[in-house]
Amino acid sequence: MIKKLFILFTVHYSLFSFINAASVEAQLANNEVVQGNMAQLRIVAHGNRAAFPNITEIGGAKVLGRHQSSNNSISYINGKMTTDRSTSLVLTFAPQHDMTIPSYSINIDGTVYKTDPIALKVVKSNAPGVTNNNKFSLQLRADKKSVLVGEPLVVTVFFSISKNVRLSQNPDYKKPDFDGFFVKELGNEKTYMQGDYQVTELGYLLTPEKEGNFTVGPATAKVGLTDTSRRDMFGRFFGTVWTPIASNTIEIEVKPVPKDTDLVGNFTIFSSIDKEKVKVNKPVNLTVKIEGEGNLEDFEFPAYEIDGVTIYSDDAKVETQIINKQLKSTYVKTFVFISDHDFKIPSKSISVYDIKTKEVKHLEIPSYDVKVEGSKAATMPQSPSAAGVVQTDIKPVAPKDQDNAGPKAKSVQKMAWWMLAVAFVLGMLVMYLAKYLPAWKRKPSPFKEEEALKILYGHMSKDKAVEEMVRKLYAKKSGDRSVEIDKKALKEMVERFR
Repeated sequence: MIKKLFILFTVHYSLFSFINAASVEAQLANNEVVQGNMAQLRIVAHGNRAAFPNITEIGGAKVLGRHQSSNNSISYINGKMTTDRSTSLVLTFAPQHDMTIPSYSINIDGTVYKTDPIALKVVKSNAPGVTNNNKFSLQLRADKKSVLVGEPLVVTVFFSISKNVRLSQNPDYKKPDFDGFFVKELGNEKTYMQGDYQVTELGYLLTPEKEGNFTVGPATAKVGLTDTSRRDMFGRFFGTVWTPIASNTIEIEVKPVPKDTDLVGNFTIFSSIDKEKVKVNKPVNLTVKIEGEGNLEDFEFPAYEIDGVTIYSDDAKVETQIINKQLKSTYVKTFVFISDHDFKIPSKSISVYDIKTKEVKHLEIPSYDVKVEGSKAATMPQSPSAAGVVQTDIKPVAPKDQDNAGPKAKSVQKMAWWMLAVAFVLGMLVMYLAKYLPAWKRKPSPFKEEEALKILYGHMSKDKAVEEMVRKLYAKKSGDRSVEIDKKALKEMVERFR
């Protein structure tokens, strides 16, 4: 009897210890997925405290989702209560090829445990990325796989969905990762039917910032399908089943430009000036236009600096479009010069690395001489000795001349002295009383918009609001009747810099 009790106790203790022992396991939701579908890896750690590693990619595929949860379960064995605490980590990723998910180390209650490697098979889908079993898909394509720093490429996202799919809600789309690139959405979304599928295209213009190897993507989306297992009281389907999908990724090689240049591509440059003779403080407009093959979205034409000349410019207007699978760009920028004397607009030059000829070209715009009519230089005295001299050697009238003057002249002199004295006293009295007049009765000194324009031009760089007001004043002065100017705001600005 004692021997049987000992064996029973040993078995019970071993079973209890086994149930409460720490352990870890990894499992896939599906061991085979279609390329473009999401895969899920679940790691379950049994124990009181579990510390998971920071997993950012699985077999080269970026982790797109991460969720961690805990669970406590109670069970009775032979009348004994046991507690099992487990922590689960679920990782979502979009595999692009067959892989073996590696072993991961998890620290449970101070001891390190390892998961077993798992094989995952990825089945390629048929073009254009949709199969009979896969009613929708995302796909990435790039027009180039190897570019230079500054050389643009276009990446297009194709979202295909079967016409037989019943959507409950619009898809929740998330654009790809573009780390290492300047990005501009081309905005030329296209939707068309291709066979039994509706295809939507989204284009992105990428310009690499630095050399290296980069991974673009994936694009992801959640597709909301009608839940056919749920019906309302009228027999209609309701509810949504969300299905996550992901696109492929693209490897892009970015090589350094052989020579340091302002632009990469094939461009031409034009410039024009609206007038070379102008009156004092009247604007002169210089327009610069660059166009050709390549990206001009992030380009900024070098600014002008001329002593004694006020200069400002509008934001450049850039247009980008795809023509015959080539990226065409146009850049237009206008500079405004205002001066009270003759000046010269200097020449400018920018460098371009031509990918086709592998040569550096220099695009130049000429200099312009501007003649300002009525300028200070034109009105200065011709005699150098007389310039800047104020006459102060006025001789007083000799007493004898006064004595020789007639009675009428003496009377006029006395009257003039008396009138000057009275005028002085009245002027002082008016100035004294003006301080006590109500503020609303004092009219502010009037000013014209043209005068305000002259005052504010020199202070545009200090305040964005001032710059905007100058643009409005200039537009109105040029004949734009649609411009409305806040008189109160204009008055406040002028008073600040008067």
